[in-house]
Amino acid sequence: MTRLGSWIGKHLMLTLGILVLIYMYVPNMIVALMSFNDSSQSRNLYTFQAFTWDNWLNPCEPQGMCEALQVSISIGLLSTIVATTIGTLAAFALVRHRFEGRSTMNLMLFLPMATPEIVMGSSLLALFVAAGFGGQLGFWTILIAHIMFNISFVVVTVRSRLAGLDSNLEKAASDLYANEWQTFWRVTFPLVFPGILAAALLAFSLSFDDFIITNLNSGTTVTFPMFVWGAAQRAIPMQVNVIGTLMFIIALAIVIAGEVMSRRRAKGKAAAF
Repeated sequence: MTRLGSWIGKHLMLTLGILVLIYMYVPNMIVALMSFNDSSQSRNLYTFQAFTWDNWLNPCEPQGMCEALQVSISIGLLSTIVATTIGTLAAFALVRHRFEGRSTMNLMLFLPMATPEIVMGSSLLALFVAAGFGGQLGFWTILIAHIMFNISFVVVTVRSRLAGLDSNLEKAASDLYANEWQTFWRVTFPLVFPGILAAALLAFSLSFDDFIITNLNSGTTVTFPMFVWGAAQRAIPMQVNVIGTLMFIIALAIVIAGEVMSRRRAKGKAAAF
């Protein structure tokens, strides 16, 4: 016990980090475990009855689930592309330029992040109804809503990356006779790209996961979170856990691939010098 206590004292930060990771990833592990549960119509999601591959072999068995998943992925991808593009441009404008109304713009960009979702969702619903779209709520109104709240998160993420960027690197490129376009694509963009990628992943996650704003502005359109909520009123199909596990694996693979590429690039630059 004394040796254990001494080890924990010397490695306190490592111990706390491991505990935090365990706390964060245990729910994901439970979801992965329940994706192999034989009870496809159990109301209790945490009752494991028997092991089976059927949930993975027939992920679209619950009627309407894959259609709802397709809607969520489509909205997530479109909102991510638009929000990342607009948010990145806005971040560059806020960091690199001084203009009238800059402080007001900063405040307005932070408001969607600070506003409760129920307030934002009901406000958007009132806006759509006032604009004459009350009877046409669906895919496009959800997309507009998701783009709106995703922009703020993109701006904050990309802006933090830009703020830590060493401007001397761009000045060095200019000194080596690179024009503004070449400097941007060969120096600025590669350095900012990790922040843009992180913002895009965050935007897609927020869009795919959103329920409150989506539910208020969806009309008859059903997204994956709405399908899960509706299914929970009766019996949650275990295939929901399959989708959750796949999304987690894909996200983890993207992060690992990005880290591997970053390390290879760093080793390549070190070898070049």
